[in-house]
Amino acid sequence: MNNLKLNDSVSSVKGIGEKTEQGLAKLAVFTVSDLIRHYPRDYDAYEPPKPIESLEEGEKAAIEASVITTPLVKQVRNLKIIGVRVKDASGTINISWFNMPFLKNRLRSGYHYIFRGKVIRKNGVLVIEQPEIYTRDEYRTKMNILQPVYPLTDGITNNLLTKSIKYALSAVEDTGEYLPKRIIKEYKLMNGKNALMEVHFPKDRELLGEARRRLIFDEFFQFTLALAHLKESKTGWDNNFALTEREGVTDYLNKLPYKLTNAQNRVWGEIQKDLQSNHSMNRLVQGDVGSGKTILAALSLLLTALNGYQGCLMVPTEVLAKQHFESISESFRNYGVNTVLLTGSMTAATKRGVYESIKSGEAQIIIGTHALIQEKAEYRNLALVVTDEQHRFGVRQRETLSDKGNHPHVLVMSATPIPRTLAIILYGDLDISLVDELPAGRNPIKNCVVDTGYRSTAYRFIGNQIKEGHQAYVICPMVEESEAIEAENVIEYTEKLREAIAFANIDYLHGKMKPQEKNDIMERFTKGEIQVLVSTTVVEVGVNVPNATVMMVENAERFGLAQLHQLRGRVGRGNAQSYCILVCGRAGKDIRKRLEILNQSNDGFYIAGEDLKLRGPGDMFGIRQSGEMEFKLGDIYQDAKVLMEANEAAKQLTKEELETILTDAPELKVKLETFKGGTL
Repeated sequence: MNNLKLNDSVSSVKGIGEKTEQGLAKLAVFTVSDLIRHYPRDYDAYEPPKPIESLEEGEKAAIEASVITTPLVKQVRNLKIIGVRVKDASGTINISWFNMPFLKNRLRSGYHYIFRGKVIRKNGVLVIEQPEIYTRDEYRTKMNILQPVYPLTDGITNNLLTKSIKYALSAVEDTGEYLPKRIIKEYKLMNGKNALMEVHFPKDRELLGEARRRLIFDEFFQFTLALAHLKESKTGWDNNFALTEREGVTDYLNKLPYKLTNAQNRVWGEIQKDLQSNHSMNRLVQGDVGSGKTILAALSLLLTALNGYQGCLMVPTEVLAKQHFESISESFRNYGVNTVLLTGSMTAATKRGVYESIKSGEAQIIIGTHALIQEKAEYRNLALVVTDEQHRFGVRQRETLSDKGNHPHVLVMSATPIPRTLAIILYGDLDISLVDELPAGRNPIKNCVVDTGYRSTAYRFIGNQIKEGHQAYVICPMVEESEAIEAENVIEYTEKLREAIAFANIDYLHGKMKPQEKNDIMERFTKGEIQVLVSTTVVEVGVNVPNATVMMVENAERFGLAQLHQLRGRVGRGNAQSYCILVCGRAGKDIRKRLEILNQSNDGFYIAGEDLKLRGPGDMFGIRQSGEMEFKLGDIYQDAKVLMEANEAAKQLTKEELETILTDAPELKVKLETFKGGTL
């Protein structure tokens, strides 16, 4: 067997040819190291078969039954559907497969099989779709073994990944154990190589738990280590852009149609103090959805421009950038401030003009997306960098933008409700301000947690809201098998919804769409041309649509509470009463208990804290929150305890231990340097 090295190309793994290599690139797998760290997203446990009468909607289950009808093949659009009815001692159920007509010859009436697949409800009755078929002996060999289920893409199967990863783990010379023995012993951590083996091919759930804990510890340890270096390199940066108070800012504040809340006033005071101090500002403003963080960013940008410097605001979507540009340029016009917009979809000629105005200093406030950190954007005197929704950009992009100026002030706005104890670790390079008060007069969102039987009532309710001139979001079940299936799922759901609310203009949004398509859809939704938007979670950091009054989330049990709270925050932005309908695919007691927390409170920080208490680090197959930071396995809510331990361990490292780590693990050194954007 060849000896593989971690940084070898993935094509050096047996069985991976050029076409597979291209497919793996879509999954960001380029090297052997990437391959063995392409972790399962779930595990399939082949449980003993269940009686048909005990099947529950939403579960993946096996039944042992005999075929009682001749297999029937029918064509629906471009799908060939084959169906049979099967029976055991407790009852009967229909089973169907798509585009597998060859099964007609395999399934024989009167014969006994084990069928294993997803139980769903169709037209009011339970059915099993697309199950695997086994003989009793075949099934017995798989029973109670945890099988890895990987994130996939077109052309890459689960079987291919399983084989390739198994080969790579047995052939790799060294998986890069770098932690000092002292830390491994003190925190009772599994050896690095064993952890990789067990996370892919676990012998049992207990060992899987230990392996997962070790690999998450690594992720958090490396993150806090890099963050500590980042903070060290920034500490005491002189303030090259000391700002002084300006009358225009006071005038702007006085002319606002509302008064700032006490929390907004307090945080604005902290920002001003930073901007006028001897050192560059590095501040995170954390505030719940709708707490009024945007006005604080606007005030900071206005103060910067009136001091004769440039300020920029980077947001995650083009539509949001346009919205901010329209409101800010309009309200700053009276103060002689020139605001420009810079986004990726602009024509080359338009971009050229914007680049020139940025370089000459004519553009004082620049609002945009990732285009702000492209090489061509050169700033004349960039004094303030504001980034919205920090976790969408990650530390590296924030650094890239900061590097465009001479240590500018940095202000990060985040609506992600992270409990303070964790925020202090995760935003280790930033000072933290909390906007912990909602503006007066906000209508609290009315919530309800329902099961799938309520769906038709929910559709009628959405229809009534549309008749009253409002709009709605429907977040589709998260289908994780592949982007293609997720897209298909959203499209299929949209078709169903168009039948249910025939008079409404309904469209969809999913991750496989081109950026321009996404922008067009969001633009049309913002203008009110689309009345119901069916989407995956890509709308999470979407736009401000004050006319949207309903957020309906299918399979709500699959989301973390913090993420559901973020989604709920897409509505309730106007004066009309807004509603959040959480549809539960599986109605277990624990699931209900979790979702009821959202029913009780509209406070994101309270919700995140309660979620933490309820789930804790033991919930190994817990629900991942949305894209917090850039961790593959770790979840800051579910694995809060491991995060604290890793942070503690990184802080305790001696200088000698750190030097040894960086010598013994050159791969880690590269990782930290990439993260930090410089050399260690």
